[in-house]
Amino acid sequence: MSTLRGLALLPMLLFAAAECHAAGLTIGVVAPQEGNLAPIGAQIIAGASAKIQQDGDTIVTIGETCAENSGAAIADALINANVQVAIGFLCSETLEGALPKLKDANIPAITVSVRSRILMEDALKNGWPLYRLAPADGAEAEKIIDVILRDWTAAPIALIEDGTIHGRELTEAIRNALEEKGLKPVFTDTYRPGQEQQIALVRRLKRAGATKVFVGGDRSDVAVIARDAAAEKVQLDILGGDAMRAANQPLALADGVLAVALPDDAARPEAKPVVDAFRAKGVEPEGYVLPAYAAAEIATKAAHDAGADDRPVAQHIGGTSFETVIGKIAFNAGHELAENPYRLLQWHAGSFVPPSTPVE
Repeated sequence: MSTLRGLALLPMLLFAAAECHAAGLTIGVVAPQEGNLAPIGAQIIAGASAKIQQDGDTIVTIGETCAENSGAAIADALINANVQVAIGFLCSETLEGALPKLKDANIPAITVSVRSRILMEDALKNGWPLYRLAPADGAEAEKIIDVILRDWTAAPIALIEDGTIHGRELTEAIRNALEEKGLKPVFTDTYRPGQEQQIALVRRLKRAGATKVFVGGDRSDVAVIARDAAAEKVQLDILGGDAMRAANQPLALADGVLAVALPDDAARPEAKPVVDAFRAKGVEPEGYVLPAYAAAEIATKAAHDAGADDRPVAQHIGGTSFETVIGKIAFNAGHELAENPYRLLQWHAGSFVPPSTPVE
């Protein structure tokens, strides 16, 4: 997630701890509790606290402001609370200041949100104990490139984007990777987003002979392009990115449209008992709820394993595979997810599902 800069540092950190359990663990949860990021912070706290409290362990919640130079105070609060692991961390600003102190205290941090490659490079260089449960910058493009190289190399390919920074950079990364493999798109263009119709664009795609189209743009624009292609009787296989995970409005998406996106964690079979428990309590397991629950699962197992030998908790995070509510999780030597979490999905009957023809 992109971080918000310039938020005023709160007068004091919001700090709350459950009653101490002598024989249990103490896990810190760092998340926004005030301001416009508070609803996202509530998702993190809800997910993490459900697992931690279920185990009878202690949760220490620390308010995250995402302001510059706020991380050191957050690290001090975690250290003073004697936490074994800290999870959450919505913003890179927090981690930049917290990680040096957390390293000295042997407290590993698991972020469910921050994607910055530069921050992770700094963490590895300095020995900071950071692990990333979120996909890294570039993981979306890497998966899209893999899909196109695997499935579309025999077809005329078009790459179009909406002119936004994300759309342009994503599409440029894909184009560069394809051209390195000797694949030149038959058509590239920047279209005007938010239009009620894209017939002219569809006709240009037809004249170029394109049959496979990657769209670096929003779901609403993809829906319009797919509708107009059908109306013009132009056969196009359309692929979008993670921006396709958005509301199915104002125009409904046509069945068959593809997306490389993060799957719906709540739809995983292994998540059903936890999902049902959240919903029974009136909590919808959306956004960061299940990733935070998974981070608490990882933190709990790693801390228990560390209690059985002399190795620090961080080594048990990096050297272990974890069965979690969002599937099997392992971290590579770079402290990133060992497996790219993005998947090729297809829109069908109101939801994104694995394609009817297995391609993964």
